[in-house]
Amino acid sequence: MKEKLSRSKQTKILEELENYYNKDFTFSSGKILGSMCTQSHFIAKKAYLKFLETNLGDPELFPGTREMEKKLLSFFIELLNAPKSSNGLITSGGTESNITAIWIAKKLTGKNEIIVPESAHFSFEKIGSLMDIKLVYAPLNKNYVLEISELRKIISKNTAAIIGIAGSTELGTIDPVEKLSELCIEKKIFLHIDAAFGGFVIPFLKAMVNDIPDFDFKLKGVSSISIDAHKMGYSAIPLGAIILRKKEWLDKISVSTPYISINKQAGLLATRSGGPVAAAYAVSKYLGKEGYKNLIRKCMSITKYTERRVQNIGLNLIIEPTMNVLGIKLKNPSKVVKKLSDFGWKVNKMERLSAIRIVLMPQITKKIIDDFIPDLEKICKEIGEI
Repeated sequence: MKEKLSRSKQTKILEELENYYNKDFTFSSGKILGSMCTQSHFIAKKAYLKFLETNLGDPELFPGTREMEKKLLSFFIELLNAPKSSNGLITSGGTESNITAIWIAKKLTGKNEIIVPESAHFSFEKIGSLMDIKLVYAPLNKNYVLEISELRKIISKNTAAIIGIAGSTELGTIDPVEKLSELCIEKKIFLHIDAAFGGFVIPFLKAMVNDIPDFDFKLKGVSSISIDAHKMGYSAIPLGAIILRKKEWLDKISVSTPYISINKQAGLLATRSGGPVAAAYAVSKYLGKEGYKNLIRKCMSITKYTERRVQNIGLNLIIEPTMNVLGIKLKNPSKVVKKLSDFGWKVNKMERLSAIRIVLMPQITKKIIDDFIPDLEKICKEIGEI
């Protein structure tokens, strides 16, 4: 009798969960066109569940999981051309990585201002509030990247760090990191590169496109880089990393941990599931660099196709895409976003730029774009965008 009741209760709970799940949009449907996250690779899902109960916050209890995490960090370090002196931390994603970078910069310098481009991710607003840090905004040029000559004018004696973006959240643009690197060497300023999105795109895109600039540790002035595997790494949420030029910088944010299996711990989080780490590691092993290159080639092909389809219905882009992100100019982006949602499509508005954003992630196909464009055209005609 008890077993029957238990099964009945389980069935009811699972039915309730199914009802909640069915209310969600899904990446697998292809209807989510505005997110920089993606449907997880099939091997990521299997790996995630396998390591669900592991805790990397107490690593000596899970030495195998810790060994795997070190190998994943080594993959990031190699991908970003970091020197032998480097190290890093696995994080929950770009926000935590950015917080960690500025935490270190503040500890190293004792200063309380950072310079961020106008295109910076909103996580820097959180950093300003959390750490009592003043944000000084640097203007962008006509190509929507940092204007170095203007940036020079706002550096002060209180500048703890300068932020460069390699794959901006709005348009996928890449700031002139080489010039930023030279400037930060000259001024002896900590340079953090937010490559949460671009970190898994630019290294492979460079092999296909001649004019993609350097952004990583090849440039001597780069101090740290954030990168997310749950974006273009095709892995499971949440998994990011911050890679640091000097491993000893982790000591600046380490605290004593008398209750667990290690003496000191760096970073924001204590308890951390090994599931996301296993997922990212599995995908990196399964795809390898050649697999990622093919993935980026496919995404860029779909991006070019979407660009043509958008322009063919009479809409314009803000700029020619650098990577797999399109900004479509509109007079009333909020209205278009709402009506697209009514048609079952989820895109993101960019009010600052009077545009909507389309992100061509790995699950997006030509068929999906062919279904989307007629709906976009119909809506834009109805409200007078075209």
